[in-house]
Amino acid sequence: MPRLRTAVLISGRGSNMAALLSAARDPAYPAEIALVLSNRADAAGLERAAAAGVPTAVVESRGFRGDRAGFEAAMQAELARHGIGLVALAGFMRVLTPAFVEHWAGRLVNIHPSLLPAFPGLETHERALAAGVRLHGCTVHLVSAGVDEGPILAQAAVPVLPGDTPAALAARVLAEEHRIYPAALAWLAAGRVRVEAGRALVTEAAAPAASLINPLPESAALPTPSHRIG
Repeated sequence: MPRLRTAVLISGRGSNMAALLSAARDPAYPAEIALVLSNRADAAGLERAAAAGVPTAVVESRGFRGDRAGFEAAMQAELARHGIGLVALAGFMRVLTPAFVEHWAGRLVNIHPSLLPAFPGLETHERALAAGVRLHGCTVHLVSAGVDEGPILAQAAVPVLPGDTPAALAARVLAEEHRIYPAALAWLAAGRVRVEAGRALVTEAAAPAASLINPLPESAALPTPSHRIG
C-alpha cells in the first residue's frame, strides 16, 4: 500500500521532526515525510531535513504580518504542490486559523510538552514545577480550533524529581516525545484512528500494564504490582 505523503511543519531546530524522519526511513512505516515546511528561513531543522534528502520549503510568516489568511494560503499552495495528505506540527510556533484546521480536520496532528489538558500554551515545564505536580509529560493530539486542544492520541508521563529544573524536566519529556510521536503518526497514517464523541480511539493499540506512582509509597501499601517511578 502506498505510504501517506506527510508534511512536517517546524519553526526551529526540528527535534521531533528528526524523530519522525528516523522512523520514516523504514519502508514499512506508513507515512512518507515528503516535505518539511517552516515559517522561518533560519530554522535549523531545514538543514537537517535537506541533509536527509527531504524536500523543504519556507513560507516566511513575517512577510504576512496581519494577513493570516494569506500566510496559510501560501502554505496550502506548498502542501498541494507536494501532494501532501497528512500534516504533523513539530514545534511550529504559529496559531492556525479555524479555516486551516477545518480543511485538515482529522489529518492535522501536534505534539505538546505537557499532559493535556494541563498546561496548554508555553512554558509548560516551568508551570508544572510551580504547580507542584508529581507527574509531567507530553501529548500527541489531533488539532482542533482551540490552542492545544483536540482528541488525544497518545500521552507519556515522566516523574518530577526533587530539585528538578525546567531544563532537566524538559529533557526527560523530550525523550518521551521522540518515542510517542512517531508511533501516533503511524497510527494516523495507517488509518487506525477514529474519533467518537470527541475522543480518539486507536484500533489494536496495546493497553498499558502498569500504573505510574511518584513518589512511591511503602511496598506494603501496594497490594498489586506497579510500575515504580521515583
